Amino acid sequence: MTRILSDLGAALALLFVLEGIFPFLSPGGTKRALARILSFGDREVRIAGLGSMIVGVVLLFLIN
Repeated sequence: MTRILSDLGAALALLFVLEGIFPFLSPGGTKRALARILSFGDREVRIAGLGSMIVGVVLLFLIN
């Protein structure tokens, strides 16, 4: 059980690192991207989220 929690913690830490790279390197680009996302409808955001989840599951499958 502690191994699972350790792996989960490492995965969450890596998520924060990866999500912080773009805003750190290009704050203006991040603001423009977020402003553009606000103009998307709910359907487009859901499709993007679903696509992201599918890619994540496929990557996990390939890695393990």
